[in-house]
Amino acid sequence: MSALDELFSAYYKDIYRYIYSLCRDASLSEDLTSDVFLEVVKSIGAFRADCDVKTWLFSIARHRWFSYLRKKKRTLESTELYELTELEQPNDRSAEDALLDRELIDRIYAIIDGEPERPRKVARMRIAGYSFYEIGKALGMSESSARVTFFRTKEKIRKILKEEGFDYE
Repeated sequence: MSALDELFSAYYKDIYRYIYSLCRDASLSEDLTSDVFLEVVKSIGAFRADCDVKTWLFSIARHRWFSYLRKKKRTLESTELYELTELEQPNDRSAEDALLDRELIDRIYAIIDGEPERPRKVARMRIAGYSFYEIGKALGMSESSARVTFFRTKEKIRKILKEEGFDYE
């Protein structure tokens, strides 16, 4: 088994789940995950090993996601407002559902931004795909502390969303 096959086998599901958590569209997640591994094939020679392989892969995934969003934004900016409801929504979802998802995501980030510095940084790094080990190392805390901090922040977010009537599950 080649090194690329090993990378694919070891990290495909993690990358797919990460991208799916961003877009909630299985087909798009598969496409973007495939794009990530195509980029890996193209740039494996440039990998300097100054970071963990998983961090590098998640960085590529994050860049692919942002690239997709920029491309989508350009397409949407040229579309008239009344045409937005005509666009095909992922998973046969309505424009209203997509808007509610966006509102929920915006609210989650607002809650995170209202947290003290350490929980805010832990949550943002975790959402960006960093492991608890990497978060702990970057923030000068143990991996266990990073896990506990994230868990507590996540529980606080759930509680606030429930009190505000958001349907997040």
